[in-house]
Amino acid sequence: MLKRILSLLLLVSLVAPFSAKADEGMWLPMLIKRLNHTDMQKQGLQLTAEEIYSVNNSSLKDAIVQFGGFCTGEFISPEGLLLTNHHCGYGQIQSHSTPQNDYLTDGFWATSKEQELPNEGLFVDILHHMDDVTGKVLEGIDSNTPEEQRAQLIAQRTQALAKEASENGKYVTYVRDFFNGNEFYLFAYNRYNDVRLVGAPPSSIGKFGGDTDNWMWPRHTGDFSMFRVYMAPDGSPAAYSKNNVPFKPKHHLPINIGDKDPGDFTMVFGFPGRTKRFMTSHGLKLEVNQLNKSRIKLREDKLNLWKEEMDKSADTRIKYASKYASTSNYYKYSIGQNEGIKRMRTIEGKIVDEDKFQNWANDPSRKATYGNVLSDINEAYKNIEKYNLGTVYLNEAVLGTESLLMAYRMAPLYNALKAGNKEAAQAAAKDLQSRADGFFKDYYKPADKKVFTAMMKYYYEDIAKDQQPEAFKSMVKKYNGNFEKLADHVYNNSVVVDQQKLNNFLKNPTQKTLENDPAFQIVNSIIENYRNNIAPKLAESNAKLDKANRLYVAGLRLMNPDKTYYPDANSTIRLSYGTVQDYSPQDGVLYNYYTTLDGVMAKEDPNNEEFVVPAKLKQLYEAKDYGRYANSKGELVTDFITNNDITGGNSGSPVINGKGELIGLAFDGNWEAMTGDLVYDPDYKRCINMDSRYLLFLIDKYAGAQNLINEMTIVDGNSPGAGDAAKAEAKTTQAELLNAVVTEAEQNLQNGKKEFKVEKKKGDVKVKLQIKD
Repeated sequence: MLKRILSLLLLVSLVAPFSAKADEGMWLPMLIKRLNHTDMQKQGLQLTAEEIYSVNNSSLKDAIVQFGGFCTGEFISPEGLLLTNHHCGYGQIQSHSTPQNDYLTDGFWATSKEQELPNEGLFVDILHHMDDVTGKVLEGIDSNTPEEQRAQLIAQRTQALAKEASENGKYVTYVRDFFNGNEFYLFAYNRYNDVRLVGAPPSSIGKFGGDTDNWMWPRHTGDFSMFRVYMAPDGSPAAYSKNNVPFKPKHHLPINIGDKDPGDFTMVFGFPGRTKRFMTSHGLKLEVNQLNKSRIKLREDKLNLWKEEMDKSADTRIKYASKYASTSNYYKYSIGQNEGIKRMRTIEGKIVDEDKFQNWANDPSRKATYGNVLSDINEAYKNIEKYNLGTVYLNEAVLGTESLLMAYRMAPLYNALKAGNKEAAQAAAKDLQSRADGFFKDYYKPADKKVFTAMMKYYYEDIAKDQQPEAFKSMVKKYNGNFEKLADHVYNNSVVVDQQKLNNFLKNPTQKTLENDPAFQIVNSIIENYRNNIAPKLAESNAKLDKANRLYVAGLRLMNPDKTYYPDANSTIRLSYGTVQDYSPQDGVLYNYYTTLDGVMAKEDPNNEEFVVPAKLKQLYEAKDYGRYANSKGELVTDFITNNDITGGNSGSPVINGKGELIGLAFDGNWEAMTGDLVYDPDYKRCINMDSRYLLFLIDKYAGAQNLINEMTIVDGNSPGAGDAAKAEAKTTQAELLNAVVTEAEQNLQNGKKEFKVEKKKGDVKVKLQIKD
């Protein structure tokens, strides 16, 4: 029996994949050389730090763009061809779609540059350089500086630094704070405003799985779209013009179509939005019990009401497709976040950390500065909780209703009319006219009326009456609390819900008309009440919270001098690194690290719009016509997972191997780790990515867009590299440790021991054997 146990142990050890340590953190690329490069090399990185981030030479950072201010994209050709997610380009795809040319349903492919479609308002930002300006910003500021004076000095200095770095508008610049206001960095970007749609698969591929699969693994989604950046003939950024030429990036990513294995090194480069991982237990309780709970309630109702109307006609479905997808995304996110925090006992863990901090802060040498930090945080959150629903409901219920959002946009015009400023009024009316065209293109009055009725009822019932404006309460009282009748009044009389009425009004706008408009009355009264009665109270508590949080983070870093902390994400460029990894979401379940086209066909349901499979994709599958994009087993891999640390804003980020080659496209996180914005989960955190081979297969075999394939640099990628060497070394180490375990176990048995445990460890590799009688 012992020989069999040892034989099995040997077999498992020798075939088990190398499991590299997951690295938590979204790191600033300019600091990689000092903080992370050695660790990254151990895991399989073959690039120098200079090849990742350089100001003077071409580097990876030159291939990465912030797409539209909310997603990430990357250059994949020397002609400015840009890759991002399908859901990032969804608004542009939708804007060009009509019932006659339904690119959402059918996809779109430009077979020449002349066919590429311009997108007004869309831009990309390319990082030119970043600098640590902490010393300049905080010069002369210390713990004795009053908070108001500190805030004024910082605002003045950051604005001056950004203005100076812009070089008279050459760069888009800003200074962002890090570690809750303890450090400051300046960023300078080149902005390009001529970005054209090049290609997108049908939504049945780009959104395959829809809301059902959103945030879930396993996935089988081809979540990508393609754009091209254009510039003026002299190379400078320029507005759209037929005379513009394709942008020439300093660096573009080669695309690797080789196999991936567990333990392979991966980087994700992008613009993660917001994390709050230094948040205390008091803040987490507020997130779970008040904020997320409210968001889930309001968004769920809105989605259901929209869906009722979308199911009735193709025209309404197209109009609301992008709005529905965006709202659904974070509705589901809030649910997953609450469940994850409870499962991980995150709040309980934070309390343990805070007890340690308080013990450290109680030292006489530190008590004056840090002793009251946690109590100040707790008190601030208690006050915020009293007024926080006003903010949530303003964003989700009031401005989340289309008619009221349009009415809110009338405020600049109203203020100009009220002030008698004819020139400003004309400019505001002109701006509104341009907004109105886009608004009504994707607007359906019956759907919006249903949402208005539900949202105003929730606002009236859930917000404390002393925090509601008198004008709104009077209007509700006038209709005896009947919100259907209130909706009838608003939608029969407001100019913002009828395009002809609005156009006529904007030709000759008057202050009196707006003051008598019921939609404007509601939104204006709620906004004014919020500004005058709620915002000041929140501002006071948030100022106290900001100071306490700043001291808390500074104290944590002092308390743990040997720990390397990373700053929270704040929409600035970051790099995370990790490995290709499977995971076990629950006892008895193991999720493989990749999925294939077989899974697409297994999920197919022609009666469910989320799981429709295009006929051509089925034909290619049945013929197994995968070309050079099949893996070594003959499978067409669709998606794969890594343990890279990502969050919102990373959508569209490239997944890059140790050689600097694109191997996938990040598009989602997994349901089990929705806590990611608040706390990192080393066991469950996974980044869901579209495989580079599925990407190229769809462009080449499905779309036949050979013109795009010809632009790219495609490499086979199966030659051994540093990552392979690391895995080979790990397997050798496993074998050595196993021999040592076997030797010790045999000695124990010979000495008459019937129960014992033998464990050997070297670095990240561990072998353990336990014998029970």
